[in-house]
Amino acid sequence: MKKDYQKRTKGEFNLFRQIFQWITCTLVYGFYYRVVFGLKIEGRNNIPRNGFCIVASNHVSAIDPFLVAYAVQRPVAFMAKMELFEKKIMRFFLDLLGAFAVNRAKLSPSTIKTAHTIKQTNWLLGIFPQGTRERDDNLDNVNKGFASFAKTLKCDIIPIGITGASKDKRHAFKSKMKIKIGEPIKFSDNVEEMIKLWSNKIVELIEGSNNEPQKS
Repeated sequence: MKKDYQKRTKGEFNLFRQIFQWITCTLVYGFYYRVVFGLKIEGRNNIPRNGFCIVASNHVSAIDPFLVAYAVQRPVAFMAKMELFEKKIMRFFLDLLGAFAVNRAKLSPSTIKTAHTIKQTNWLLGIFPQGTRERDDNLDNVNKGFASFAKTLKCDIIPIGITGASKDKRHAFKSKMKIKIGEPIKFSDNVEEMIKLWSNKIVELIEGSNNEPQKS
């Protein structure tokens, strides 16, 4: 029977996957991008040490999930498009990282149930509201699903702005890659307002990074 990667049980968010994600995202990706691409993290104090929340970042490259997990320093269960689970090697890797599938055309009950399951663990829920990768400053294609989840799960949203991580901006030992973690956006029943607050905060975080003086 084919496994349904939209549906994850509480037991799957275990210590093994947590350690695997930490090794992959912190010891491997975190170290590599700090040394080679000058990765800097700001605002880690905005991530709660305990309790559940959604981490929602702009999406500029395929490495964003690894960067976000490294930045927040807590295990993160990311929503990943269903198509990524069609390839055997990718599916195996995503499974070990604790990711779960989402049908972007139609959200399934299994995906919603998985989000509720994650809330019962020490993991955070990771979502890229843009869905697909965009330029650092392009926020035209924001899906409201992440705010709907915040409303349903009654949890805050942590905005995260990534700059300098897109392929065309990554230059070994010359790049200025930065991740800024903003203050929590409180959940409410007003989905549109949460989306607006997130978009405005992402712009602020991104522009703040782009406007900082370059080091010679």
